[in-house]
Amino acid sequence: MNGISQITGRHNSRLAHIRKVRDGKIDGQIFIEGFRVAAEAMRSGVLILECAVTREMLDGNEVSQLVGELIGRGTQIFEVPKPLFTSLADTVNSQGVILIAERPKTGKEAVTLEKGREEPLVVFLERTNDPSNLGAVFRTAEAAGVSAVVVSTGSATVFSPKSIRAAMGSNLRVPTWDNAGLAECVGWAKEKGLAVRAADISGSKSLFEVDWSIPAMVVFGSEAAGLSQDELALTDDIFRIPMQNNVESLNLSVSAGIVLFEALRQRTSGNILTNRS
Repeated sequence: MNGISQITGRHNSRLAHIRKVRDGKIDGQIFIEGFRVAAEAMRSGVLILECAVTREMLDGNEVSQLVGELIGRGTQIFEVPKPLFTSLADTVNSQGVILIAERPKTGKEAVTLEKGREEPLVVFLERTNDPSNLGAVFRTAEAAGVSAVVVSTGSATVFSPKSIRAAMGSNLRVPTWDNAGLAECVGWAKEKGLAVRAADISGSKSLFEVDWSIPAMVVFGSEAAGLSQDELALTDDIFRIPMQNNVESLNLSVSAGIVLFEALRQRTSGNILTNRS
Protein backbone atom coordinates (compact mmCIF):
# COMPACT_ATOMS: atom_id res chain seq x y z
CA MET A 1 0.00 0.00 0.00
CA ASN A 2 1.40 3.38 -1.02
CA GLY A 3 2.05 5.92 1.73
CA ILE A 4 3.51 3.42 4.21
CA SER A 5 7.11 3.58 5.45
CA GLN A 6 8.82 0.44 6.71
CA ILE A 7 10.81 0.41 9.95
CA THR A 8 13.28 -2.42 10.46
CA GLY A 9 15.83 -1.06 12.94
CA ARG A 10 15.27 -1.48 16.69
CA HIS A 11 16.79 1.94 17.43
CA ASN A 12 14.71 3.89 14.92
CA SER A 13 13.85 7.37 16.23
CA ARG A 14 10.09 6.93 15.49
CA LEU A 15 9.98 3.84 17.68
CA ALA A 16 11.71 5.75 20.48
CA HIS A 17 9.18 8.55 20.12
CA ILE A 18 6.20 6.18 20.30
CA ARG A 19 7.60 4.60 23.47
CA LYS A 20 7.98 8.04 25.04
CA VAL A 21 4.37 8.92 24.23
CA ARG A 22 3.25 5.57 25.68
CA ASP A 23 5.12 6.35 28.90
CA GLY A 24 3.62 9.85 29.19
CA LYS A 25 6.89 11.64 28.43
CA ILE A 26 5.69 13.74 25.48
CA ASP A 27 3.41 16.64 26.35
CA GLY A 28 0.37 17.08 24.17
CA GLN A 29 0.38 13.60 22.63
CA ILE A 30 -1.46 10.40 23.55
CA PHE A 31 -0.99 6.70 22.82
CA ILE A 32 -3.93 4.68 21.47
CA GLU A 33 -3.64 0.91 21.04
CA GLY A 34 -5.94 -1.66 19.46
CA PHE A 35 -8.11 -1.72 16.37
CA ARG A 36 -11.47 -0.93 17.99
CA VAL A 37 -10.07 1.90 20.09
CA ALA A 38 -8.24 3.26 17.04
CA ALA A 39 -11.51 3.24 15.09
CA GLU A 40 -13.24 5.05 17.98
CA ALA A 41 -10.44 7.62 18.06
CA MET A 42 -10.83 8.29 14.36
CA ARG A 43 -14.53 9.08 14.75
CA SER A 44 -13.77 11.27 17.77
CA GLY A 45 -12.25 14.06 15.74
CA VAL A 46 -8.86 14.02 17.48
CA LEU A 47 -5.88 14.74 15.25
CA ILE A 48 -4.06 11.48 14.47
CA LEU A 49 -0.36 12.22 14.04
CA GLU A 50 1.02 8.81 13.14
CA CYS A 51 0.18 5.12 13.04
CA ALA A 52 2.32 2.04 13.65
CA VAL A 53 0.96 -1.25 12.33
CA THR A 54 2.21 -4.80 11.71
CA ARG A 55 2.13 -6.51 8.32
CA GLU A 56 -0.22 -9.14 9.77
CA MET A 57 -2.76 -6.45 10.60
CA LEU A 58 -2.34 -4.69 7.26
CA ASP A 59 -3.39 -7.90 5.55
CA GLY A 60 -6.80 -7.68 7.22
CA ASN A 61 -9.58 -5.87 5.40
CA GLU A 62 -10.75 -3.72 8.33
CA VAL A 63 -7.30 -2.49 9.29
CA SER A 64 -6.36 -1.97 5.65
CA GLN A 65 -9.45 0.24 5.30
CA LEU A 66 -8.57 2.16 8.49
CA VAL A 67 -4.99 2.71 7.30
CA GLY A 68 -6.25 3.81 3.90
CA GLU A 69 -8.44 6.42 5.55
CA LEU A 70 -5.48 7.63 7.63
CA ILE A 71 -3.34 7.93 4.50
CA GLY A 72 -6.11 10.01 2.98
CA ARG A 73 -5.89 12.31 5.99
CA GLY A 74 -2.15 12.70 5.50
CA THR A 75 -1.20 10.67 8.57
CA GLN A 76 2.27 9.10 8.73
CA ILE A 77 2.02 5.28 8.60
CA PHE A 78 4.84 2.99 9.72
CA GLU A 79 4.90 -0.76 9.13
CA VAL A 80 6.75 -2.34 12.05
CA PRO A 81 7.87 -6.00 12.22
CA LYS A 82 5.99 -7.91 14.90
CA PRO A 83 9.08 -8.55 17.11
CA LEU A 84 9.76 -4.80 17.21
CA PHE A 85 6.09 -3.93 17.63
CA THR A 86 5.95 -5.81 20.93
CA SER A 87 8.47 -3.32 22.33
CA LEU A 88 5.98 -0.52 21.60
CA ALA A 89 2.82 -2.14 22.92
CA ASP A 90 1.24 -1.37 26.28
CA THR A 91 -0.65 -4.68 26.26
CA VAL A 92 0.63 -8.24 26.52
CA ASN A 93 -1.24 -9.48 23.45
CA SER A 94 -1.29 -6.45 21.21
CA GLN A 95 -3.65 -6.24 18.24
CA GLY A 96 -0.87 -4.71 16.14
CA VAL A 97 -2.23 -1.18 15.71
CA ILE A 98 -1.02 1.93 17.55
CA LEU A 99 -2.01 5.54 16.94
CA ILE A 100 -0.24 8.64 18.24
CA ALA A 101 -2.72 11.50 18.51
CA GLU A 102 -2.95 15.06 19.73
CA ARG A 103 -4.18 15.26 23.32
CA PRO A 104 -7.73 16.69 23.55
CA LYS A 105 -8.09 20.06 25.23
CA THR A 106 -9.22 19.86 28.86
CA GLY A 107 -9.95 22.24 31.72
CA LYS A 108 -12.76 24.48 32.90
CA GLU A 109 -12.91 26.17 29.51
CA ALA A 110 -13.61 22.80 27.85
CA VAL A 111 -16.86 22.39 29.82
CA THR A 112 -19.33 24.67 28.05
CA LEU A 113 -22.73 23.19 29.11
CA GLU A 114 -24.35 24.12 25.83
CA LYS A 115 -27.67 25.93 26.05
CA GLY A 116 -30.65 24.50 24.24
CA ARG A 117 -29.80 20.91 25.13
CA GLU A 118 -31.27 18.83 27.97
CA GLU A 119 -30.58 19.92 31.54
CA PRO A 120 -26.85 19.41 32.16
CA LEU A 121 -25.53 16.55 34.29
CA VAL A 122 -21.86 16.71 35.27
CA VAL A 123 -19.83 13.96 36.97
CA PHE A 124 -17.09 14.81 39.48
CA LEU A 125 -14.59 12.05 40.34
CA GLU A 126 -12.61 12.56 43.55
CA ARG A 127 -9.24 10.75 43.69
CA THR A 128 -10.05 8.01 41.19
CA ASN A 129 -6.76 6.14 41.22
CA ASP A 130 -7.54 3.16 39.00
CA PRO A 131 -7.20 4.06 35.29
CA SER A 132 -9.51 1.20 34.27
CA ASN A 133 -12.25 2.48 36.60
CA LEU A 134 -11.67 6.00 35.34
CA GLY A 135 -12.01 4.94 31.72
CA ALA A 136 -15.09 2.83 32.46
CA VAL A 137 -16.83 5.83 34.05
CA PHE A 138 -16.13 7.89 30.93
CA ARG A 139 -17.66 5.16 28.76
CA THR A 140 -20.76 5.04 30.96
CA ALA A 141 -20.96 8.83 31.11
CA GLU A 142 -21.01 9.12 27.33
CA ALA A 143 -23.64 6.37 27.02
CA ALA A 144 -25.84 8.10 29.62
CA GLY A 145 -25.62 11.51 27.95
CA VAL A 146 -23.52 13.21 30.63
CA SER A 147 -22.47 16.78 29.74
CA ALA A 148 -18.94 16.63 31.17
CA VAL A 149 -16.64 14.71 33.50
CA VAL A 150 -14.48 16.52 36.05
CA VAL A 151 -11.50 14.60 37.47
CA SER A 152 -9.80 15.74 40.67
CA THR A 153 -6.14 16.20 41.37
CA GLY A 154 -4.57 12.99 42.65
CA SER A 155 -6.52 10.86 40.18
CA ALA A 156 -5.25 8.58 37.43
CA THR A 157 -4.26 10.23 34.15
CA VAL A 158 -7.33 10.74 31.96
CA PHE A 159 -5.50 9.90 28.72
CA SER A 160 -3.18 7.12 29.84
CA PRO A 161 -3.17 4.12 27.48
CA LYS A 162 -5.11 2.02 30.01
CA SER A 163 -7.72 4.74 30.61
CA ILE A 164 -8.27 5.18 26.87
CA ARG A 165 -8.70 1.42 26.36
CA ALA A 166 -11.17 1.16 29.25
CA ALA A 167 -13.11 4.15 27.93
CA MET A 168 -13.09 2.76 24.38
CA GLY A 169 -12.39 6.31 23.21
CA SER A 170 -15.22 7.99 25.17
CA ASN A 171 -12.73 10.16 27.05
CA LEU A 172 -11.67 11.57 23.68
CA ARG A 173 -15.21 12.90 23.15
CA VAL A 174 -16.71 13.77 26.56
CA PRO A 175 -15.78 17.32 27.65
CA THR A 176 -13.25 16.98 30.47
CA TRP A 177 -11.88 19.15 33.24
CA ASP A 178 -8.94 17.41 34.89
CA ASN A 179 -6.69 18.23 37.87
CA ALA A 180 -9.65 20.04 39.47
CA GLY A 181 -10.28 20.81 43.13
CA LEU A 182 -13.67 19.90 44.60
CA ALA A 183 -14.20 23.24 46.37
CA GLU A 184 -13.45 25.19 43.18
CA CYS A 185 -15.69 22.96 41.13
CA VAL A 186 -18.57 23.22 43.62
CA GLY A 187 -18.34 27.01 43.34
CA TRP A 188 -18.34 26.75 39.55
CA ALA A 189 -21.33 24.36 39.60
CA LYS A 190 -23.38 26.72 41.75
CA GLU A 191 -22.58 29.61 39.42
CA LYS A 192 -23.94 27.45 36.60
CA GLY A 193 -27.11 26.64 38.54
CA LEU A 194 -26.24 22.99 39.19
CA ALA A 195 -27.37 21.15 42.31
CA VAL A 196 -24.33 19.43 43.86
CA ARG A 197 -25.04 15.88 45.00
CA ALA A 198 -22.83 13.23 46.55
CA ALA A 199 -23.13 9.46 46.27
CA ASP A 200 -22.34 8.07 49.73
CA ILE A 201 -23.49 5.27 52.02
CA SER A 202 -24.43 7.90 54.63
CA GLY A 203 -27.10 9.41 52.39
CA SER A 204 -30.51 9.95 53.98
CA LYS A 205 -32.39 9.37 50.73
CA SER A 206 -32.29 6.73 48.06
CA LEU A 207 -30.93 7.36 44.60
CA PHE A 208 -34.43 6.66 43.31
CA GLU A 209 -35.98 9.43 45.43
CA VAL A 210 -33.75 12.11 43.90
CA ASP A 211 -35.11 14.35 41.14
CA TRP A 212 -32.56 13.97 38.35
CA SER A 213 -34.48 16.08 35.87
CA ILE A 214 -32.87 19.28 37.16
CA PRO A 215 -29.32 20.48 36.35
CA ALA A 216 -26.87 18.72 38.67
CA MET A 217 -23.30 17.72 39.39
CA VAL A 218 -22.91 14.32 41.04
CA VAL A 219 -19.78 13.65 43.11
CA PHE A 220 -18.25 10.19 43.51
CA GLY A 221 -15.52 9.51 46.04
CA SER A 222 -12.39 7.41 45.71
CA GLU A 223 -12.59 3.63 45.45
CA ALA A 224 -10.67 3.19 48.70
CA ALA A 225 -11.84 6.00 50.99
CA GLY A 226 -15.02 7.48 49.55
CA LEU A 227 -15.68 11.11 50.47
CA SER A 228 -14.56 12.79 53.70
CA GLN A 229 -16.95 14.66 55.98
CA ASP A 230 -15.44 17.95 54.83
CA GLU A 231 -16.02 16.99 51.19
CA LEU A 232 -19.58 15.87 51.86
CA ALA A 233 -20.25 19.19 53.61
CA LEU A 234 -19.57 21.02 50.34
CA THR A 235 -22.51 19.30 48.63
CA ASP A 236 -26.20 20.21 48.68
CA ASP A 237 -27.46 16.72 49.48
CA ILE A 238 -26.27 13.15 49.85
CA PHE A 239 -27.94 10.05 48.45
CA ARG A 240 -27.24 6.34 48.70
CA ILE A 241 -27.60 3.41 46.33
CA PRO A 242 -29.95 0.96 48.09
CA MET A 243 -28.40 -2.50 48.43
CA GLN A 244 -29.48 -5.82 49.89
CA ASN A 245 -27.78 -8.75 51.64
CA ASN A 246 -25.61 -6.44 53.79
CA VAL A 247 -23.49 -5.35 50.81
CA GLU A 248 -21.96 -2.00 51.80
CA SER A 249 -20.21 -0.79 48.66
CA LEU A 250 -19.87 -1.25 44.92
CA ASN A 251 -17.10 -0.74 42.41
CA LEU A 252 -16.92 2.91 41.32
CA SER A 253 -17.77 2.29 37.68
CA VAL A 254 -20.72 0.09 38.71
CA SER A 255 -22.00 2.77 41.09
CA ALA A 256 -21.65 5.45 38.43
CA GLY A 257 -23.52 3.28 35.95
CA ILE A 258 -26.45 2.77 38.32
CA VAL A 259 -26.68 6.49 39.15
CA LEU A 260 -26.23 7.85 35.65
CA PHE A 261 -28.72 5.50 34.05
CA GLU A 262 -31.31 6.24 36.72
CA ALA A 263 -30.77 9.90 35.88
CA LEU A 264 -31.19 9.09 32.19
CA ARG A 265 -34.33 7.06 32.90
CA GLN A 266 -35.89 9.98 34.78
CA ARG A 267 -34.91 12.48 32.11
CA THR A 268 -36.54 10.40 29.38
CA SER A 269 -39.59 9.20 31.33
CA GLY A 270 -40.09 12.02 33.86
CA ASN A 271 -40.85 9.54 36.66
CA ILE A 272 -39.26 9.44 40.12
CA LEU A 273 -39.55 6.11 41.92
CA THR A 274 -40.51 7.62 45.28
CA ASN A 275 -41.59 4.27 46.73
CA ARG A 276 -38.09 2.78 46.48
CA SER A 277 -35.89 2.59 49.57
